[in-house]
Amino acid sequence: MNMNEENFAYKVRHALNEKLDDMPDDIVQRLEQARLAAVARKKATPLYVNVFQRVCAGMNGGFSGTSSWMARLGLGLPALALAVGLTGIFHYEQQRQIREITDIDIAVLSDELPPSAYADAGFRAYVADRS
Repeated sequence: MNMNEENFAYKVRHALNEKLDDMPDDIVQRLEQARLAAVARKKATPLYVNVFQRVCAGMNGGFSGTSSWMARLGLGLPALALAVGLTGIFHYEQQRQIREITDIDIAVLSDELPPSAYADAGFRAYVADRS
C-alpha cells in the first residue's frame, strides 16, 4: 500500500466514523461485514523480531558460548595484564626507594664528618636550623 492509498483509506475511515451515529442500522451492519471481509483478505505480513545477544569482552558469537577457550582467554587476559602491571609498578617503586636510600648512604659515608657526628644533638639542631 503506497502513501496515497493509505491517506485515502484514512480519510474514508475518518469520514465514516464521524457519520456513524447518523447512518441507518443496515448500512452500519454492511460496513461492519465489509471491514471483517477486508481484514480476512489482508495478506499476512511476516513479523521480524530483532534479537540481541549479550556479549562480554573477548566473547564472539562465532564461538561456542562462554565455555570456549577464547572466551576464557578474553576474560583472563585483562586480569593477567593488570596483575603484571601492578607487579611492575611495585617493583619500580621498591627500586626507587632503594636508590634514594643508597644516595643518602653514599653522601653520609663520603662526607668528611665521621658518622658519630650525625648522632650529636648539636648537629641535629644545626641541620634543623638550616632547613
